[in-house]
Amino acid sequence: MSPRRSAAEALVTRARILSRAAAIASEEGLDGITIGRLADELEMSKSGVHKHFGTKETLQISTLDKAFVDFWHQFVEPALTEQPGLRRLRVLCDNSVRYLTEPLLPGGCLVTASLSEYDGRPGAVRDAVVEVWSRWQEQLRADLVVAVERGELPGRFDVEQALFEILAAGFALNAAMQLQHDQAAPGRARLAMERALSQP
Repeated sequence: MSPRRSAAEALVTRARILSRAAAIASEEGLDGITIGRLADELEMSKSGVHKHFGTKETLQISTLDKAFVDFWHQFVEPALTEQPGLRRLRVLCDNSVRYLTEPLLPGGCLVTASLSEYDGRPGAVRDAVVEVWSRWQEQLRADLVVAVERGELPGRFDVEQALFEILAAGFALNAAMQLQHDQAAPGRARLAMERALSQP
């Protein structure tokens, strides 16, 4: 087997492991994934899974990264073609509602779930959760700031308050969809996000 083919097959195997890990973690939390469990479910040896990640902590961080990258590629990057500011912000908000309404993973948004799972637990996994969450916050904040600078929002507009309310609407939507399957929740979330942009 050529080194190139071997490397390509390793990437395919790694992606397969992470896809299953993300599905499990979305329903049971990042603590629900272990090298042994993935080996059993994917009919691999423990050493076969271990060589891709080494430790459970590395596996958890890689799983979180995979879920966030998938979200970013499918729901954030398409919005980045829009003009920065209020127009792009509204597309980002709408895309985030679509993501939480029709999630990529069976248990909903893994990042949202991980925030609750790791908010009070120090360590590398918590640091990774903070990093991906901060990236989403900064994208929304950047467009809010541009919207104020361009006069699309009033000069006295409270960017941090609007950001807080937009993010809170996302949390509420995720809970409503996952716990109650509330079909009215997406509309309420969109209304809440729009009201956050309509402060005097």
